[in-house]
Amino acid sequence: MGRRGVLGALVLAAVVVGLEVMLPLPTWLAVLLPVLVLVEAVVTIGFRPRLRYRVHRWEVTAEAVFTRTGWLSRTWTLVPISRIQTVDVTRGVVQQLFGLASVAVLTASSQGTVRIPHLDADIAARVADDLARRAELVRDEAT
Repeated sequence: MGRRGVLGALVLAAVVVGLEVMLPLPTWLAVLLPVLVLVEAVVTIGFRPRLRYRVHRWEVTAEAVFTRTGWLSRTWTLVPISRIQTVDVTRGVVQQLFGLASVAVLTASSQGTVRIPHLDADIAARVADDLARRAELVRDEAT
């Protein structure tokens, strides 16, 4: 999360510099815009990741995959290993830039999909491999 916040702050700073170079801004606005960018960067880089860490959790146990998401309204999802049908790892363009990936654990139920976003790519691959292996073992034991 911190990397994405840094990238966003840099883009916003570049836009403000571009505005100040291209447009004749009043002095008060030329001073206020960089201050606002700095405040936004501090919040995005310093505080938002900590808040997200407190409200977005995931865990893989021998029996299930758990996720908890939400800021104001919290959702807790549990997917038993025996219900897993597929495990997908996706890497968007921005995620690829920062070495991240997301894991999606899919079940037959449309409500049962669990997503674990923005993991390090290596961790996402290990989690997906582990879950796929566990799900296959459970299916083999059931037959």
